[in-house]
Amino acid sequence: MRAFFVIIHRWFGLAAAVFLFIAGATGAVISWDHELDAWLNPHLFHAKSADQPNAGAPRPGLELANLVEKAEPKLRVTYVLTAEEPGHTMNMMVEPRIDPATGKLYVLDYNQIAVDPVTAEIQGRRMWGAISLSRENLLPFLYKLHYTMHLPDMGGIETGIWLMGIIGIVWMLDCFIAIYLSFPNWRSWRKSFALRWRDGGHKLNFDLHRSGGVWVWGLLLVLAVTSISMNLERQVMRPILQTVSTLTAGPFETRAPLAPEKVGEPAVSRERAIALGRQQAAKLGLSEPAGGVFYSGMFGVYGVGFFAPGNDHGDGGLGNAWLYFDAASGAYEGGRLPGSGSAGDIFLQAQFPLHSGRILGLPGRILISFMGALVAMLSVTGVIIWVRKRRARLQQRARLAGGPAPMPGAAAGPR
Repeated sequence: MRAFFVIIHRWFGLAAAVFLFIAGATGAVISWDHELDAWLNPHLFHAKSADQPNAGAPRPGLELANLVEKAEPKLRVTYVLTAEEPGHTMNMMVEPRIDPATGKLYVLDYNQIAVDPVTAEIQGRRMWGAISLSRENLLPFLYKLHYTMHLPDMGGIETGIWLMGIIGIVWMLDCFIAIYLSFPNWRSWRKSFALRWRDGGHKLNFDLHRSGGVWVWGLLLVLAVTSISMNLERQVMRPILQTVSTLTAGPFETRAPLAPEKVGEPAVSRERAIALGRQQAAKLGLSEPAGGVFYSGMFGVYGVGFFAPGNDHGDGGLGNAWLYFDAASGAYEGGRLPGSGSAGDIFLQAQFPLHSGRILGLPGRILISFMGALVAMLSVTGVIIWVRKRRARLQQRARLAGGPAPMPGAAAGPR
């Protein structure tokens, strides 16, 4: 049985090694994506008016969104904060409107803008997630690479999302195989935690792979499970959870999305959505202010988030509360209230905070950054172990056959 699991572990590891190396390395970086992005691109985050004495008071986010849409009628603001931290630009997500002359979408080469909160000037534009290593696009590029590998959709299927979700499943299964293989002799279990730093070479490489994984095995399993949840929540995680717990269905689970060319103008304004959100929040006893609003035209839904300025990323706990409203009627469509609902609901709420480390605030983000680097290391050391053992097997076969041993790296094809 052990020999069988060794083979499975080998092939699972080789199949996922490249993807886990990339996911780990990018994960170590994007734990600090907002800070690094602001450092690389101050023009997207620091308002010009902040450097001008007596420039005036910053405008509310909703007013800025209306001014932007008036100045740029081809676009629609889909996400905006109600207020931003002093000195910061107001970052907005945008999408093209439908050209009434052609019935098709206007062409925009950007989907994110940075607006000066005093002057309403657009200081910068970029296509978030574009395949580009420029300063403006580097952090969004790495973020999207982390969970999609930037693979294009095929036949309406999000290929990258599916691939990384499947890699997560393989990784989760391999976590259990790896912990079984890490303890070949239970009487000498301490060796499975040892790191032979002084020996170096193959011994240290082996210990880094085996013992390094044993020390943080629980955290590796959490990362694997949460990666499945975030990439394949609807396809995999929700059906599994529904066998043991009741799940609350929101508008994104009950509505069929429209094609972008079919999205019309919402009957309810952003201002009305915020007002409805505040009314509903008072009924639910939410204490945080209405901090932002998004519009999903494909689902015909507004989302109103509740958080203080500067906490829109949801640092600490299970994140921020969001309430949803029908964009045509304003009817309340439920919400995401951290810590409330069934056990299955709370499990799903915890997935991103756990995966990002934000559930523990700053210490959690430091831990996840370390774990990303460790996942990359485990991928590399695993491949090195396979190469070494494969080379030894080839040399042994050559000796048994009476021929010369192959030069390192001379044979082709995995065995």
